[in-house]
Amino acid sequence: MKSNIKILNQKIKQQGYRMTRQREIVLDELSRTREHPKADEIYHQVRKRLPHISFGTVYRNLRLLKELGLVRELSFGKNFSRFEASIDNHQHFTCTHCGKVMDIDEPLAVSTMGVVVGGEHMDVHDYRLEFYGACAQCQ
Repeated sequence: MKSNIKILNQKIKQQGYRMTRQREIVLDELSRTREHPKADEIYHQVRKRLPHISFGTVYRNLRLLKELGLVRELSFGKNFSRFEASIDNHQHFTCTHCGKVMDIDEPLAVSTMGVVVGGEHMDVHDYRLEFYGACAQCQ
């Protein structure tokens, strides 16, 4: 977390923003969990430390942290997104029964060296590979 705060400070200053306690706490709360909380769940966690913070402030800080590359947003259509502080490329398993999203820790044979689409080579900068099914508790 300390290294994330240092990186956050540098990126925020480079972009012309300033470090706020709210930004630091939003990132800290997200970094403390391996869950993939929705914005409102992060808001409720942050409110335990900052009781007067608004949902809008938490949401705007999540957006800024995402733009700065410190938070990853997992979009699930137009209805909702989940967030995580882990920005390294990894895969997820989503339980179709309870909705829980989990990181897959085992490395998979996925390469970012590039792909061929329509006979042409494409550079890959990022990817998202997801698995869906029933988690251990819902089986």
